[in-house]
This record gives sequence, structure tokens and C-alpha cells, in this order.
Amino acid sequence: MHLFSHLPQSDILATTIAEIFSQRVQQKATPGIRFALFDRSGTVLENGFGDVGAHPQRSHTRFRIASCTKSFTAAAMLLLRDRGRLSLDEPVTRYVPALRPTLPIGQPTAPTLRMLLSMAGGLPTDDPWADRQESLSSAAFDAILDEGVRFATTPGTRYEYANLGYALLGRVIEVVGGQSYPAFVADNLLAPLGLHETGFDPATVPVDRMATGFRKIGDGWQPLPFTGPGAFSAIGGCVTTVGDLVRWADWLSVAFRPEGARDGPLSAATRREMQSIQCAIAPEPGKDVGLKGYGYGLVVEQHARFGPIISHSGGYPGFSSHMRWNAQTGLGVVVFENATYSGAWEPASAALNQLLNAAFSAHVPAATPPAAIHELVAGLRRLLLDGWDDAVADAIFLENVALDQPYAERAADLADLRARAGAMDEGLMTVVPRDPGGTDSGFGRFEVHLPCAAGEIILKAFCGPPEPLKIQSVSFSLAGKHPLQTTLGSA
Repeated sequence: MHLFSHLPQSDILATTIAEIFSQRVQQKATPGIRFALFDRSGTVLENGFGDVGAHPQRSHTRFRIASCTKSFTAAAMLLLRDRGRLSLDEPVTRYVPALRPTLPIGQPTAPTLRMLLSMAGGLPTDDPWADRQESLSSAAFDAILDEGVRFATTPGTRYEYANLGYALLGRVIEVVGGQSYPAFVADNLLAPLGLHETGFDPATVPVDRMATGFRKIGDGWQPLPFTGPGAFSAIGGCVTTVGDLVRWADWLSVAFRPEGARDGPLSAATRREMQSIQCAIAPEPGKDVGLKGYGYGLVVEQHARFGPIISHSGGYPGFSSHMRWNAQTGLGVVVFENATYSGAWEPASAALNQLLNAAFSAHVPAATPPAAIHELVAGLRRLLLDGWDDAVADAIFLENVALDQPYAERAADLADLRARAGAMDEGLMTVVPRDPGGTDSGFGRFEVHLPCAAGEIILKAFCGPPEPLKIQSVSFSLAGKHPLQTTLGSA
């Protein structure tokens, strides 16, 4: 279990990460910053630096989180879907008929709710404009739609980040849910999860608990007025504390763990759906190609070393925010800054990388193979140590193994490998899972490492779908001064 307290030199790590955030204030990237680190036990480190307005910042100081709000909007949509109130494959015009699609030319197609949720609705990127529309009335929003909006691409054909699409989803939530967007989210998500310091109207927050947003002018900071809830609240209107956002992020993250069965408003399966790529994001020019995409209200990146990293940024007049966590370890970071578009994702990414580097370099006790794997390994041990035996092979291999390469050939190959390996040290044999994220602690694919006189025999096994569990592919290799590979099965 990857708990912060179990990481190597966790006290030094905490100091190093805190310095990452304090430097943001020292470098005048933002007048103030507040952050929290969390693991599977909850918040493990929270602190803040700098100026957040007329009152000192503290744990309960609230910030506007801007587009991190989209995860709440997506969750509300999926809640209505799971209750049978709507289908994600319906066109948005069923609920917002004023929207008039324009592409493809000659056969315009309305984006579906799924397309809007995954940022594939065909609408153009609109951050500067949309961030000024939060308090817009429903009537004014309808007027914009009546006059027509521009589509950048045919709906469903590519990713393009569009706030307007999430504003449309906010309207859908109101139409289907029968109450305002802030009220629906509060009643159906915030209250059940105990997020009592989260809401949508800064005016209702005690003045000594609301951070002031600033715009940088030269070497100084100009305070900015707050906007209240309206037709665009669904794109970025949420105000909250780092503690509440940690609880929200952890509730999403726990869906990847066995204890995720404690569903809350959404099932673990639906929360995993939010955190799975629904629309791929093309790599930026000059950057290495990587697996990245938009889920539902969240960004999903596949890190080569750390596995899936889930995140979302927020930028608004006066504020910047970022939440980020690793699905495999449950380690995560939440960061708030009170400066316009200051880029809170930068220190958040640096901090999470520090956590994950420590977690993945630390010694983690090996998982215990399930009983079925023990039986398969016992059979493989007999083949390695005692020589080939058809009856043993039948007991641990699926029928394709003998068809892919006759047992007689496999026996000859194994005899040759045994002769080259020399004496084997059975007492030092180890079993290693090779299916990260898989069931049974990842032993659906596994390796057996057996030291021998010539080096080490490495066995790679790949289990098949049928029960009882058996092996569908196996290979042995001899790693030593003169490595030899002998294949005893095919993938």
C-alpha cells in the first residue's frame, strides 16, 4: 500500500514538495497558494503560502476552482444517465433545441451528450470568452444560441476543448433534473459525499474564508470582483477548499481499488468510466507521442512508468487550480492559486512526480500469488527441475499449447535448456506478477525467476480465459554470460 508515511524519507520529501509551492509565491507567479497531498488514507499534508486577500489563509479558505468544476458536471450527467433519465447518445438538441448545428455542410449533425462530455462536440475552444459568461442569465444564453454559434469541426470527429459544450450540459442537467444546476449538484453530489465547504456562490461564503482573486499588473496585484452563479456555472463556477476537493478526488480515485464498492452517488464502474479515455487528444507539435485523452470531465494520461494519471486544470479571472492523482497508487495533489491563469498545473505536476518517483523507487512487498497460480507454478517447477512430463503439462497448460508446438519438441527444447543451465537453486525461485491493474494482484501474466549455475532461468507465463485457470503461452529463457532463448509456447 502506497501511503505517504511509508515512502523513503517522507519528512524530507514533504519539505521538498512544500518548497515547490512556496517558490511560486517567491517567484511572483501568484500572490498566494494552497495545496494538499493525499494518499489512500486521505489528506497527508496541507499548507499554504502568501497572500489570499484581507484575511490570512487557513485550511477552510475557499478558492474558485474554475474548470475543475467540469468533473462535477460530468458526474451529474452520468448520475442522470444511470437513473435512466437520459441517454448519452441523444443529440443535445433534444433538450436545448435553440442550438443549431452547422457541420458537416449540407448535412449538419447535432453533437450528442457523449460528444460534449468528451470534448468532441465540434465547438471551438473558447476559454477567454466563456470565462466571462458565468453569471449569464438563461434568457441571455438562449439569445446567444438563437443568433447562432460557430462549429469548428464536424461533431464527433476530434477533440477540441469547448466550455460552451459544458454550458449546454449544464442546461441539460436543469431540464432533466428539474432544478438549477448548482442545486442539482449540491443535492445529489455534494451533500451525499459530505462536501459541506463546496458551493457555487462566493457571496454566501464568510468574507474571512473566501480567497480574493488577483490580476498581475507590473510588479503588483489588482484584486478582481467575483461573479455569481448563472448559465455558465457548469463550466467553472465551483468554489471549495483543498480538503473538500481532496475528498472528491479520492472518491473518484478509489473506484480503481477493491474498496471502491462503497459507491456513494455513482458506482465504481461509472467513476472508472469518467477516468477512461473517451476522446483521444492529438500530441502537441514538437512533443513525443503519448497516450492522452479526455474522459468525462477529466484528462487521462498514460505514463510509461507510473501508469494512468488523472487530472484537470482550472483557469479563471483571478484564479488557477489543478487536481491530479495516480490511479495505481492513489497518491495525488490538489493546488489552488489566486492569480489569473497562473498555471497551477506546473507545481502540481512537479509535486506528484516527486511523490511517484519516491513510491516507485521504494521497496514494496511482493504480492502473494493466488492459490491457482501456486498450482501452476508447482507444475512449472516440476518441468524445470525434474524434466518434461506430459501429464504435468496437461494439468497446467490449455489445449492450444500442445497444438502450437508438440510436446515432444518442447521436451527436447527444455532438455537442452536444462543442460545449458546447470545446477538450479530452487530455494531462490521467485514469482513476479506482470499484469498491472489486472485481477488477482496482476498474476494473469507472471514470471518465474530461477537462479542456476549459468545465470538465471526466466519463465514467462500467460494465463488463458477459461476456468479452471491454465496457461495458454509459456516461454523459458536463460540469462547469463551466453544467453539462450528457447520458446515453449506461443502468444
